[in-house]
Amino acid sequence: MQKGDILEKVEIIGISADGRAIGKKDGLVIFLKEVVPGDIVDIKLIGREKKLHRGIAVHFHKKSADRVDAFCEHFGTCGGCKWQNLSYEGQLKHKEIHVRDNLTKLSGMELPSFEPIMGSQKTSFYRNKLEFTFSNKKWLTREEMENGQESFQPGLGFHIPRMYDKILDIKKCHLQADPSNEIRNALRDFAIAEDLSFYNVKKHEGLLRNVIIRTTSTGQLMVIVQFGKGDSSQVDSVMKFLSERFPQITSLNYVINPKSNDTFYDLEVRCFAGKAYIEEEMEGLTFRIRPKSFYQTNSEQAYELYKIIREYASVSEKSLVYDLYTGTGTIANFVAKNAHRVVGIESVADAVEDAKLNANENGISNTDFFAGDMKDMLSEAFVKKNGRPDIVITDPPRAGMHKNVTEALVRIRPEKIVYVSCNPATQARDMELMKEFYSATKIQPVDMFPHTHHVENVVLLELNKN
Repeated sequence: MQKGDILEKVEIIGISADGRAIGKKDGLVIFLKEVVPGDIVDIKLIGREKKLHRGIAVHFHKKSADRVDAFCEHFGTCGGCKWQNLSYEGQLKHKEIHVRDNLTKLSGMELPSFEPIMGSQKTSFYRNKLEFTFSNKKWLTREEMENGQESFQPGLGFHIPRMYDKILDIKKCHLQADPSNEIRNALRDFAIAEDLSFYNVKKHEGLLRNVIIRTTSTGQLMVIVQFGKGDSSQVDSVMKFLSERFPQITSLNYVINPKSNDTFYDLEVRCFAGKAYIEEEMEGLTFRIRPKSFYQTNSEQAYELYKIIREYASVSEKSLVYDLYTGTGTIANFVAKNAHRVVGIESVADAVEDAKLNANENGISNTDFFAGDMKDMLSEAFVKKNGRPDIVITDPPRAGMHKNVTEALVRIRPEKIVYVSCNPATQARDMELMKEFYSATKIQPVDMFPHTHHVENVVLLELNKN
């Protein structure tokens, strides 16, 4: 089959690991967007990825019972919320399938019954953090091109998939509650009116690079503006505008970033107005969030996730708990009141300082936090000094745990490992490395990100008794 060929009456049978729909016809596997399982469509082939094909639906013979109308005007162009046209029940079903397939095929363990996936009560306006990018050359929609708009126009929004230099100007995003949209749109309009330069990512020049908006359930609001150069008068004008127009901002910050990338973790963040942090609350605990701090982006669902972790861990007053990849110590401090002692380990030194601060602010005295590369930290000397853990909670990044870490866990052999993962494939891989000594006894998928293919999964691993 060649590019441009038409395949007729192809049934969409599933969803791939990266969230695209899958169709099969005469031995061909085709990846598509904007269709859902159960659709029967004619497909035009538009490209290849190794042995797989990419296509677009050009005609619908039958629409799936799980198909719904997308609620966002940017759907299909924006790179986010790609599952808006799939009912939420359908989304949960396929996330459950994704978790089950990966753990069944890759873990090598005999698995218990899966708990039904826990859905999110909020399916829109559920995120507490969004980052929007400035561009001097926004992506033009078909309608804008037909109306003769010029290509060099400033925009503020999200990256177009696979086009790092193209930004879709966002009018309304359904991911974060107001005043997020109001702040973004007002800032863009102000910058255009003042003739401030939007960043050119190819030439690495321009004043305005991006803006991050963070909210909390306590009503606090953080804004971080990243500038490509330190023009003091222009920077000051932008920050004064935000401060005066939006007095509800409780933490207003900026970063001067002349580098070729947007990462600011190695740069100074300057607080222009308000406090240098915001605070989130959970079950009577207060967590301080600074500009560089990680915090789960769905606050309400994070609470449900943490309750599952605590239940699976069954922490008691005699328990020594290790919390790996502890970040700012949210989970460690959340379970500390039930434990004898909690030891948190994290590679980012600033996050460890936040974890210590959060423990101190909440009057928690039975936690200790250490900074270092995880694959090096779990040494025999570290365990000898801090004690052999009864329980390990691990919440690694998408890449999963380094082999050194899984080997260390097998060597240490805690009674329980509560493994939290945003990538069931790497979670299953790590489980396979520990299958000789551990059995999976509980599995709970949790949906943290409606309208996306992402899913969290919690597995309880218990030490074999033989």
